[in-house]
Amino acid sequence: MILGVGTDLVHIPGFGEQLAQEGSTFSAVFTDRERRDAAGPTPQATTASLAARWAAKESFIKAWSQALWGTAPPIEPDRVKWSEIEIVRDRWHRPRIRLIGEVAAAVAQTCPQARWHVSLSHDGDYAQATVVLEEAVGN
Repeated sequence: MILGVGTDLVHIPGFGEQLAQEGSTFSAVFTDRERRDAAGPTPQATTASLAARWAAKESFIKAWSQALWGTAPPIEPDRVKWSEIEIVRDRWHRPRIRLIGEVAAAVAQTCPQARWHVSLSHDGDYAQATVVLEEAVGN
């Protein structure tokens, strides 16, 4: 059963400007692994990949929030550690969400049978991600 769906669209040039700002909060958003996985042949390609990962993190929060409709969020929005929502890939570059820390504990408590599906895309000036939260009963 589908419990939540989240989608997000990121303007890559604007996102790149935020990444480049000295003291930007985006410096703590991505793990070292995400930065390595997103590294592309050009700075623009790297920025596009990071923008897609940011869209996935936002989409994750939206899908999880939808699943918890009518209840208070277990983590206040301004206390979410974005690096605890990690977008990882397998050797074929298929993305997956890996949760750690407080976010992982809160999801385990609120959606213990959760299975997350993620799709990333970027083209031109935009990056997009969609996350689906499925209740995985019996797996």
